[in-house]
Amino acid sequence: MVIRRRAAILVAAAAAAAMLSGCTSDAEPVATDSGRTVQLGAPGEDGRELTQDEIAELGQPEYTDSDVAFVQGMIMHHEQALLMTSLVEERTARDDLPKLAQRLDVSQHDEIAQLTAWLEARGEQVPLSVAQQHHDHDRMPGMLTYEQLTELAESSGAEFDRLFLEYMIFHHEGAIEMVDELLGGDGGQESEVFQLASHIDGDQRVEISRMTRLLAELP
Repeated sequence: MVIRRRAAILVAAAAAAAMLSGCTSDAEPVATDSGRTVQLGAPGEDGRELTQDEIAELGQPEYTDSDVAFVQGMIMHHEQALLMTSLVEERTARDDLPKLAQRLDVSQHDEIAQLTAWLEARGEQVPLSVAQQHHDHDRMPGMLTYEQLTELAESSGAEFDRLFLEYMIFHHEGAIEMVDELLGGDGGQESEVFQLASHIDGDQRVEISRMTRLLAELP
Protein backbone atom coordinates (compact mmCIF):
# COMPACT_ATOMS: atom_id res chain seq x y z
CA MET A 1 0.00 0.00 0.00
CA VAL A 2 1.36 3.43 -0.91
CA ILE A 3 0.57 5.03 2.47
CA ARG A 4 2.24 2.20 4.42
CA ARG A 5 5.30 2.52 2.19
CA ARG A 6 5.38 6.27 2.78
CA ALA A 7 5.19 5.68 6.55
CA ALA A 8 8.10 3.27 6.30
CA ILE A 9 10.11 5.89 4.43
CA LEU A 10 9.41 8.45 7.16
CA VAL A 11 10.51 6.00 9.85
CA ALA A 12 13.76 5.34 7.99
CA ALA A 13 14.30 9.07 7.58
CA ALA A 14 13.80 9.61 11.30
CA ALA A 15 16.35 6.92 12.14
CA ALA A 16 18.88 8.35 9.71
CA ALA A 17 18.38 11.86 11.07
CA ALA A 18 18.83 10.59 14.62
CA MET A 19 22.21 9.13 13.65
CA LEU A 20 23.25 12.37 11.99
CA SER A 21 22.27 14.41 15.05
CA GLY A 22 25.37 13.06 16.76
CA CYS A 23 27.53 15.26 14.55
CA THR A 24 25.41 18.41 14.27
CA SER A 25 23.64 20.74 16.68
CA ASP A 26 21.19 22.08 14.09
CA ALA A 27 19.14 19.02 13.14
CA GLU A 28 16.10 19.31 10.90
CA PRO A 29 12.60 18.38 12.21
CA VAL A 30 11.67 14.77 11.48
CA ALA A 31 8.19 13.29 10.92
CA THR A 32 7.58 10.02 12.78
CA ASP A 33 5.33 7.09 11.96
CA SER A 34 2.95 8.17 14.75
CA GLY A 35 2.13 11.38 12.89
CA ARG A 36 4.22 13.56 15.23
CA THR A 37 6.96 15.92 14.10
CA VAL A 38 10.04 15.93 16.32
CA GLN A 39 12.84 18.51 16.43
CA LEU A 40 16.01 16.50 17.11
CA GLY A 41 18.13 17.90 19.90
CA ALA A 42 21.81 18.75 20.02
CA PRO A 43 24.26 15.93 20.84
CA GLY A 44 23.37 14.55 24.27
CA GLU A 45 19.98 16.29 24.35
CA ASP A 46 16.51 14.83 23.83
CA GLY A 47 14.32 15.72 20.86
CA ARG A 48 11.24 17.91 21.23
CA GLU A 49 7.81 17.40 19.69
CA LEU A 50 6.75 20.47 17.72
CA THR A 51 3.39 22.17 18.12
CA GLN A 52 1.02 22.63 15.17
CA ASP A 53 1.93 26.33 14.97
CA GLU A 54 5.64 25.47 14.83
CA ILE A 55 4.99 22.87 12.13
CA ALA A 56 3.08 25.43 10.06
CA GLU A 57 6.05 27.80 10.22
CA LEU A 58 8.39 25.17 8.77
CA GLY A 59 6.80 25.37 5.33
CA GLN A 60 6.00 22.55 2.92
CA PRO A 61 8.17 20.81 0.31
CA GLU A 62 7.79 22.38 -3.11
CA TYR A 63 6.31 20.50 -6.06
CA THR A 64 8.55 19.12 -8.78
CA ASP A 65 8.44 18.68 -12.55
CA SER A 66 7.53 15.05 -11.88
CA ASP A 67 4.46 16.20 -9.95
CA VAL A 68 3.35 18.42 -12.84
CA ALA A 69 3.86 15.64 -15.39
CA PHE A 70 1.92 13.21 -13.17
CA VAL A 71 -1.04 15.56 -12.73
CA GLN A 72 -1.17 16.47 -16.43
CA GLY A 73 -0.90 12.82 -17.44
CA MET A 74 -3.55 11.69 -14.96
CA ILE A 75 -6.03 14.23 -16.33
CA MET A 76 -5.65 12.73 -19.81
CA HIS A 77 -5.72 9.23 -18.33
CA HIS A 78 -9.05 9.94 -16.61
CA GLU A 79 -10.48 11.51 -19.76
CA GLN A 80 -9.96 8.26 -21.65
CA ALA A 81 -11.85 6.46 -18.87
CA LEU A 82 -14.74 8.91 -19.41
CA LEU A 83 -14.68 8.10 -23.12
CA MET A 84 -15.02 4.43 -22.23
CA THR A 85 -17.89 4.95 -19.77
CA SER A 86 -19.79 6.98 -22.39
CA LEU A 87 -20.07 3.82 -24.50
CA VAL A 88 -21.83 1.72 -21.87
CA GLU A 89 -25.45 2.83 -21.98
CA GLU A 90 -26.09 1.92 -25.63
CA ARG A 91 -23.98 -1.25 -25.76
CA THR A 92 -24.29 -3.21 -22.51
CA ALA A 93 -26.45 -6.27 -21.99
CA ARG A 94 -26.49 -5.87 -18.20
CA ASP A 95 -28.54 -3.74 -15.84
CA ASP A 96 -25.71 -3.20 -13.34
CA LEU A 97 -23.02 -1.99 -15.74
CA PRO A 98 -24.62 1.44 -16.38
CA LYS A 99 -24.66 2.01 -12.60
CA LEU A 100 -20.99 1.12 -12.41
CA ALA A 101 -20.23 3.41 -15.35
CA GLN A 102 -22.08 6.24 -13.63
CA ARG A 103 -20.01 5.81 -10.44
CA LEU A 104 -16.83 5.73 -12.49
CA ASP A 105 -17.95 8.82 -14.38
CA VAL A 106 -18.57 10.78 -11.18
CA SER A 107 -15.27 9.80 -9.56
CA GLN A 108 -13.23 10.56 -12.70
CA HIS A 109 -14.89 13.98 -13.15
CA ASP A 110 -14.28 14.86 -9.49
CA GLU A 111 -10.62 13.89 -9.68
CA ILE A 112 -10.12 15.75 -12.97
CA ALA A 113 -11.50 18.88 -11.28
CA GLN A 114 -9.09 18.47 -8.35
CA LEU A 115 -6.12 17.82 -10.64
CA THR A 116 -7.01 20.81 -12.81
CA ALA A 117 -7.33 23.06 -9.76
CA TRP A 118 -3.88 21.91 -8.58
CA LEU A 119 -2.31 22.95 -11.90
CA GLU A 120 -4.16 26.26 -12.11
CA ALA A 121 -3.22 27.21 -8.53
CA ARG A 122 0.46 26.83 -9.49
CA GLY A 123 0.26 28.51 -12.88
CA GLU A 124 1.00 25.25 -14.70
CA GLN A 125 -0.51 24.31 -18.05
CA VAL A 126 -3.74 22.35 -18.05
CA PRO A 127 -3.54 19.76 -20.88
CA LEU A 128 -5.93 19.71 -23.78
CA SER A 129 -8.48 16.94 -23.79
CA VAL A 130 -7.44 13.62 -25.29
CA ALA A 131 -9.68 14.31 -28.29
CA GLN A 132 -7.77 17.56 -28.97
CA GLN A 133 -4.32 16.02 -28.71
CA HIS A 134 -2.45 15.04 -31.86
CA HIS A 135 0.07 12.57 -30.44
CA ASP A 136 -0.15 9.12 -28.92
CA HIS A 137 -0.91 8.64 -25.24
CA ASP A 138 -0.97 4.85 -25.28
CA ARG A 139 2.55 4.88 -23.86
CA MET A 140 1.14 5.90 -20.49
CA PRO A 141 0.42 2.85 -18.32
CA GLY A 142 -3.11 1.55 -18.85
CA MET A 143 -3.98 3.77 -21.82
CA LEU A 144 -5.84 1.92 -24.56
CA THR A 145 -4.64 2.12 -28.13
CA TYR A 146 -6.81 3.46 -30.94
CA GLU A 147 -7.38 -0.12 -32.08
CA GLN A 148 -8.55 -1.22 -28.63
CA LEU A 149 -10.92 1.71 -28.33
CA THR A 150 -12.31 0.94 -31.76
CA GLU A 151 -12.80 -2.71 -30.80
CA LEU A 152 -14.70 -1.63 -27.70
CA ALA A 153 -16.86 0.88 -29.56
CA GLU A 154 -17.78 -1.65 -32.26
CA SER A 155 -18.81 -4.40 -29.82
CA SER A 156 -22.14 -4.85 -28.06
CA GLY A 157 -23.99 -7.10 -25.63
CA ALA A 158 -22.00 -9.68 -23.67
CA GLU A 159 -18.87 -9.11 -25.76
CA PHE A 160 -18.92 -5.40 -24.94
CA ASP A 161 -19.43 -6.10 -21.24
CA ARG A 162 -16.42 -8.40 -21.13
CA LEU A 163 -14.19 -6.01 -23.08
CA PHE A 164 -15.29 -3.00 -21.05
CA LEU A 165 -14.48 -4.63 -17.71
CA GLU A 166 -11.19 -6.10 -18.91
CA TYR A 167 -10.05 -2.84 -20.46
CA MET A 168 -11.19 -0.67 -17.55
CA ILE A 169 -9.40 -2.93 -15.05
CA PHE A 170 -6.27 -2.64 -17.21
CA HIS A 171 -6.79 1.13 -17.37
CA HIS A 172 -7.11 1.46 -13.59
CA GLU A 173 -4.04 -0.70 -13.01
CA GLY A 174 -2.15 1.76 -15.19
CA ALA A 175 -3.23 4.66 -12.97
CA ILE A 176 -1.92 2.79 -9.91
CA GLU A 177 1.37 2.24 -11.75
CA MET A 178 1.58 5.98 -12.42
CA VAL A 179 1.13 6.69 -8.71
CA ASP A 180 3.83 4.16 -7.85
CA GLU A 181 6.21 5.74 -10.36
CA LEU A 182 5.57 9.20 -8.89
CA LEU A 183 6.11 8.18 -5.26
CA GLY A 184 9.06 5.98 -6.16
CA GLY A 185 10.89 8.92 -7.75
CA ASP A 186 11.40 12.55 -6.77
CA GLY A 187 7.69 13.42 -6.78
CA GLY A 188 4.88 13.29 -4.25
CA GLN A 189 6.71 15.28 -1.55
CA GLU A 190 4.35 18.23 -1.65
CA SER A 191 1.48 17.37 0.70
CA GLU A 192 -1.38 18.21 -1.67
CA VAL A 193 -0.08 16.21 -4.63
CA PHE A 194 0.70 13.30 -2.28
CA GLN A 195 -2.90 13.39 -1.03
CA LEU A 196 -4.22 13.50 -4.60
CA ALA A 197 -2.06 10.56 -5.64
CA SER A 198 -2.99 8.53 -2.57
CA HIS A 199 -6.69 9.22 -3.11
CA ILE A 200 -6.47 8.14 -6.75
CA ASP A 201 -4.59 5.00 -5.76
CA GLY A 202 -7.28 4.07 -3.23
CA ASP A 203 -10.16 4.78 -5.61
CA GLN A 204 -8.66 2.73 -8.41
CA ARG A 205 -8.13 -0.26 -6.12
CA VAL A 206 -11.71 -0.21 -4.85
CA GLU A 207 -13.08 0.05 -8.39
CA ILE A 208 -10.80 -2.73 -9.66
CA SER A 209 -12.14 -5.00 -6.92
CA ARG A 210 -15.73 -4.20 -7.89
CA MET A 211 -15.10 -4.72 -11.61
CA THR A 212 -13.24 -7.99 -11.00
CA ARG A 213 -16.30 -9.36 -9.21
CA LEU A 214 -18.56 -8.31 -12.09
CA LEU A 215 -16.21 -9.85 -14.62
CA ALA A 216 -16.33 -13.16 -12.75
CA GLU A 217 -20.13 -13.14 -13.01
CA LEU A 218 -20.16 -12.92 -16.80
CA PRO A 219 -21.17 -16.07 -18.74
